[in-house]
Amino acid sequence: MKKITWIFLSLAILIAASIFIANYKIEKSTDNSVYKNVNEIPYNRVGLLPGTSKYLKSGRPNQYFFNRIKAAIELYNAKKIDYIVVSGDNSNKDYNEPIDMKEELIKGGIPEDKIYLDYAGFRTYDSVVRINKIFGQANFTVISQEFHNRRAIYIANHTGLHAIGFNAEDVNAYNGFKTNLREKFSRVKVFIDLWTGKEPKFLGEKIEIK
Repeated sequence: MKKITWIFLSLAILIAASIFIANYKIEKSTDNSVYKNVNEIPYNRVGLLPGTSKYLKSGRPNQYFFNRIKAAIELYNAKKIDYIVVSGDNSNKDYNEPIDMKEELIKGGIPEDKIYLDYAGFRTYDSVVRINKIFGQANFTVISQEFHNRRAIYIANHTGLHAIGFNAEDVNAYNGFKTNLREKFSRVKVFIDLWTGKEPKFLGEKIEIK
């Protein structure tokens, strides 16, 4: 019994330490790469807009989704980006993050020819790698909530790319609890992916942003 207790305790300490170290490294290394003020963020030709669901399982609007759309429109209107690559999940016919986001961007006044869709952005890691390998961008602006931007920027910086982030408005602590908890483990996964040289689930033909 003591041996089992010791194993579980050691495992818990290892997980806690991994989460702490991963979080500390990502936060520390991205402090100078995230922006809240549209007037202060440098220009990049392309913005990367990570996908998320338009509605929650309850049927209510997903504020992560709509806040990212708002931020992307603000960044485009301020002439801090010229094009937007929407990268998200399109794993089945009834769920299409890129199309949902594209429709909202167009409603917000973004010209359709300024929007490119990446249907294989199943994870943040895939989206970051694919914007370089598929869309040919080595410098870009990630448009998402701050916690998400920092993870994406860290991945970019450690795969030979250069990214900055424009922070969309976050959601309150109650509604964002599950997402923030999941983020802790996602940050640990970043280091595993980088260490193993993980490749995106899909690559494919290159797409030129003209």
